[in-house]
Order: sequence, then C-alpha cells, then structure tokens
Amino acid sequence: MSATPLDQPDQPYLPIAEHGLIGDLRSVALVGTDGTIDWYCCPAFDAPSVFASILDAERGGSFQLAASVPAKTKQFYFPDTNVLITRFFTEDGVGEVQDFMPVDGESAETERHRLIRRVVCVRGSLPFRTRVAPRFDYGRTPHTVRMAGDVAVFESAQLSLGLTATVPLETDGQDTRADFKLAEGESAVFALDQVGGEVTPRRCARTEAEEQFNSTVAYWRRWLSASKYRGRWREMVHRSALTLKLLTYAPTGAIVAAPTTSLPEQLGGERNWDYRYVWVRDAAFCVYALLRLGFTGEAEAFMNFVTKHISPGDGKHSGPLQIMYGIDGRTDLTETELPHLEGHQGSAPVRIGNAAADQLQLDIYGALIDSIYLYDKWAKPISSDQWDDVCALVEWVCEHWDQPDEGIWETRGGRKNFLYSRLMCWVAIERAIRMASRRGLPADLPRWLECRDTIYRRIMSRGWSETRKAFVQHEDGDVLDAAVLMMPLTKFIAPTDPKWLSTLDALTQELVSDSLVYRYDPLASPDGLRGDEGTFSICSFWYVEAMVHAGRVDEARLAFEKMLTYANHLGLYAEEISHTGEQQGNFPQAFTHLALISAAFNLDRALG
Repeated sequence: MSATPLDQPDQPYLPIAEHGLIGDLRSVALVGTDGTIDWYCCPAFDAPSVFASILDAERGGSFQLAASVPAKTKQFYFPDTNVLITRFFTEDGVGEVQDFMPVDGESAETERHRLIRRVVCVRGSLPFRTRVAPRFDYGRTPHTVRMAGDVAVFESAQLSLGLTATVPLETDGQDTRADFKLAEGESAVFALDQVGGEVTPRRCARTEAEEQFNSTVAYWRRWLSASKYRGRWREMVHRSALTLKLLTYAPTGAIVAAPTTSLPEQLGGERNWDYRYVWVRDAAFCVYALLRLGFTGEAEAFMNFVTKHISPGDGKHSGPLQIMYGIDGRTDLTETELPHLEGHQGSAPVRIGNAAADQLQLDIYGALIDSIYLYDKWAKPISSDQWDDVCALVEWVCEHWDQPDEGIWETRGGRKNFLYSRLMCWVAIERAIRMASRRGLPADLPRWLECRDTIYRRIMSRGWSETRKAFVQHEDGDVLDAAVLMMPLTKFIAPTDPKWLSTLDALTQELVSDSLVYRYDPLASPDGLRGDEGTFSICSFWYVEAMVHAGRVDEARLAFEKMLTYANHLGLYAEEISHTGEQQGNFPQAFTHLALISAAFNLDRALG
C-alpha cells in the first residue's frame, strides 16, 4: 500500500486489517502499515488507552514514525516471532521500523512496559519524521510534557511515560517530535517506558536496543519451538498460536477475547463492544487449541486463574459463574460510553466495560468443563479441590439447564431456549462423567447420567425442525444458527447421522457465502440491535471441521483455503468479514485463531 508524508495523511483511518500486533504478555500495541501506533493501553490490556487514534483520529493520540517522503510500505513479522517490521520503499532508498515489546519474565524491568521502535536505513538514504502524541485515559485526562535531560517525560494524573531517543527530540505543545535522516547502515532508536515510583526515566542506547531485540526474538522462537504441529498449514497455525500467546496476561494466566474495544462489526453501526476481558467460553476454547499444539504451560496458567478467580459460589442471579471476568479476576465490568470519541471511521458509540457480564449464558459451563477434562487428560490430573469445584458446577447445571438464557451470541433481544446452550450443558455433564469414570472420582453418577440423557432427548425432540429438516437456533422455532455446527464437534451426534447431514445442507444453503458463514439471520431472529453484520470467522472454521467429520474432505479443504485468503497480510483475523471481504470487529480475535488451529489440525488428520 502507499503511504504519504505524516503531515498529509491520505485518510484519517487505516482499515482494521492494515495493522500488526506486538506485545509483552501484559498489553499490546497495534501498529499500522503506515508506521503509526494507533492503539496502546498501558500498563495492561484493559487499562485506559494512551494511543487510540484507531477510535478517534483527532482526539485518540498516536505514535507516528515513518519516512517523511512519499513511500510504499510493506509489513511482516520477523520469522517465528512477534517482532514486527514495517518497510518503507522510496525513490532514494529503503528503510524499516522494527517494533517490539521486550518480554523479560518477572524482573523489575517488566514494570517499565517498554515499547521499542528501532529505525534502520537498509539501502540509500532516507529522511524520517516522528510525532509522539499520547492522549491519556482515552483522551479524557490532560498531561504535560517536559525534557528531563534528553528524555521527554509525559505526565498525567494516573500515568507517566518517558520517551528516549538516539536523535534530538523537540517538545511541541503536548507532543514530542523529531526529524532526522539516516544513511545506509545507520539506525535510530525510540523507547517508550512507563515511569514513576522505582522506575526512573532511562535512555535506550543502540546497543541496549540490539540486546533487547535479540533476547525478544530468542524468547518467541524458544516458546514456539514447543509446538507439536507439523502439518500443511504450519505458518498460519504458528501465527495463530503466537497471536493467542500475545492475548495472555502473564501475571494471572488470563486470556483476553481480543485486545481492543469498539472496533465495529459494521461500519457506522452500533455493534461495538469491549473485548479486553476473559470470556470463560473463549478462554476455555483457547486452552483446547493450545493443548492441541502442546503448549501445556498456558493451559496450566489458565487453570490456575480458574481455580483462583472463577470457582463457583459467588451467588449471582446469572449463575455460579459470570460469563466474563477482568484480567485480574475482578467481576465489576460496568459498561459505559465515551461520547467524546467518534469511533473507528465514525462508528459510535465507543464503549468500555461490558454489560454482557451479567447475562446468563449456560453454554460456558460446557466450554469450561470440557477444557478441564482435556487438561486432566492431556496435561496433568486436576486436584481434589478442582474436582470439588467441577462437581459443584455440574450440580448447578443439573438444576438450571432448562432455563432460557441469552445464548452464545449475547443477544440483547431477550432470553430464549437456545439449542447451543442445551448442547453445552450436555457437554458439561458428559465430560464430568468421563472424568469421574476414568479416574474413579466421587460423583452422583445416577443423577448426572439421568440429567445428561434428559438433555439429549430434549434437544433431539424440541431442537429439531421437521419443516426445515434441521436442528435450529432455539426450541420450537425454525431459525437456523451456525452454533449448531458444534453438535458433531462435541461428539453429541454422529457426524454422518442423517439428521446432521440434513442440517449441514440447510446451513450451507442459508448461512454460507463462498465458504464464509453467518451466525444467524438477524431479520429472522431479532437480537435487539440495529444494523447488519458480516460473516463470523469462528463459524467459518467450525464449518470446515464439521465437513471434515462428515467425510466431505475435499469441500472442507477448499473452504479452509478460501478462508485463509481473507486473513490480513500478516495472517491475522478480526471477528468478522464484511460482504466486501474487509475485516470487521475487534482485532485480532482469539476465537477466530483458535478455531483456525482446530480446523487445520483436524483437516490435516483427515488428509493423512
């Protein structure tokens, strides 16, 4: 794509897909293909933003760094790492910006949350320009900037950042800027640190940047080397794994659904949500994907998060568990709107917090207990205390499975008797029975077996539509829903059962567009929100897997290969894909990447 000098942007907003991701297992930054960091929250995923020009080009704040002459740009990851390179191709030479956040375990330096931008001229000579314009607390809190020696210090009421550079910096109102020129082989380094308390502003010399670059590359390669995946789509699967790892919060083991908020599911629409939290469902599915690849450490860290923060018994009306938690385990995720931000490409409202935390979504119990079952089977046996928690959850599910709920898609159009919720309640009880039987653990098996079988019969009788010849979204209705693709994947129904094959055909006819799958038709099943949405990428990968299991392997492979063409230039996916093929929704989305891993794994196995 083309980029223009910083003072004349050709458009105020880059498309969502025109971004790469860097992070330090505590937070992330989105780096545009134009060299601008336009999303960064410090010091954690769900902290208020410092740079948010992806949500408001004027007021959000950004860290611009690019060639100051017209350039074409390309972006790629340093192989097998989360170190991002943005290259600038000009008439006079080629330069690149290397962006990364050092990952250095639990040392005091971790509190620095350092973000390093190393600029290198690789051919000819090139002028560069940078403008660092933080806007603290989503642009709500004023700040000052001062030079402390050769470090620019940005100070606000809650947070202070120090910017160091190997080129001279000038303050400009609330911002800092620099113009500099590099000849072939020369480099410049910018480092942005959180400062305050024991962390004092500190310069980042070229040698230190080089050392941190090398140690960060080594960290990611060492981590990825544990992968057991040797299949056909290794590059895409490993990029998905690296992305899921970036979405983990190291201090607690939490896994966020996505690192952004309010990126629209439809431009100009109101379907804009904050995804910087731990959805029990998403995180549990993540554990499955990571275990599949051999990453047991992440699974164990999430199990520790579950044991510490989401054990049953908080007595809420919506169940013994919330559907989502803060990355530190907190339960208060009050949803508010930020009317001073215009939203990505004018898509208001911008929201922080998420009111869906108080919904009843019965499917989360199946996702969670399935992940515990797999962890117990593939990683290490769960403890007696963890088993007691599982029993408490199963007992609760036995009591409450037949309630209407808001369902997996968090509809805001009232509770219904969703088939998917029933299905995952069946999974919760069925997996617990397997664990108890395999390990001889104490359980009320007669009650659990009776309840499991009752749910099965209820789904087969009231979840099946004779008129549609398909399993449907909710009881006694005839609306189709892609969530039922999970029926064979959870081993509820044989993948070649005539009723299932008929359902697969109905879904293909009504919800599939060029291998891309819509969740449901909002006109046929009103969800309480205005506007349309794109195809849902996790459903597209579920569709691939369902076809694999049904024996339609050639069709599954074609659908999978088509789906790969919708990834961005780095192999990243948002939540949805628009009818014109653009990425929509929060980015990158854990749900999509974990489903890609699972589909690739099962497709590989079928292809032999």
